[in-house]
Amino acid sequence: MSFSTIEPKFFACRQSPELATKIVSEYGASLGNVIFSEYSDGEFQPALEESVRGRRIFIIGSTFPNADNLMEMLMIIDAAKRASARHITAVIPYFGWARQDRKDKPRVPITAKLVAKMLETAGATRIITMDLHADQIQGFFERPVDHLYASTIFMPYIKSLNLPNLMIASPDMGGSKRAYAYSKHLKCDVVICYKQRLKANVISHMELIGDVKGKDVILVDDMVDTAGTLTKAAEIMMEKGATSVRAVTTHGILSGGAIERIENSKLTELIISDTIPLKRESSKIKIVTCAPLFADVMQNVQNNKSISDKFIM
Repeated sequence: MSFSTIEPKFFACRQSPELATKIVSEYGASLGNVIFSEYSDGEFQPALEESVRGRRIFIIGSTFPNADNLMEMLMIIDAAKRASARHITAVIPYFGWARQDRKDKPRVPITAKLVAKMLETAGATRIITMDLHADQIQGFFERPVDHLYASTIFMPYIKSLNLPNLMIASPDMGGSKRAYAYSKHLKCDVVICYKQRLKANVISHMELIGDVKGKDVILVDDMVDTAGTLTKAAEIMMEKGATSVRAVTTHGILSGGAIERIENSKLTELIISDTIPLKRESSKIKIVTCAPLFADVMQNVQNNKSISDKFIM
């Protein structure tokens, strides 16, 4: 019997139970049982309640802060390694700490590289993730990384809107590559927002490069945190004559008052994936699930098949 014919097992971290259940259901399997013991000081211990010896296992969980979510992923990987799992694939829909991918000032860590090394040291033999904040994070790993693009799930939704004067926009210079990739497939023009920050999450100045008059604009980005950039961009675009402004962002961090900021903004709609659980529902927020994409890729990984057809950009 070849290894690929042995059915894999699936386990979920506690921060992503709904998404993990959807992914495994799409795969056609069920989640394995993980029991957590809790100490009064907050320390916890996961235990896999079934044998994983000689099998491929998939551990599903996003690693957004707080640090317990990352620690939980690392501990379950370590438990699987010590239980003699043959291959351990960490399925991390949202790769947390990815904004710290370089030294942008003296005496700061490159935390994304640190997280990559921690995952490998714990025992992960493969990583599956989506829309990393910076593509070069793949190079921080010495193990295979399947870096999926959320455009695969967002593109059909954008096309279904049938917007008459579609234009793609990037909320900053760093996202221009993503915006151009979307525009290429949708055959439309691109505008770019140029912004300056006083500090993290605080915008001091923003300008628009391009003409949006009479256009139905869709801002594309990899994440939305405080929503300050997106709401400010939407306000400027509407002032410049845009017909409507929507935003498509992969990871809905939505910290602090972000949801209220979106509800009170000029945005018609914010479209996000379910890589991070939404704190509360909003009439302006549309969720497009990434579960079928991850399930398909996991099946191809298990069966040693190509995943190149899962990429749009």
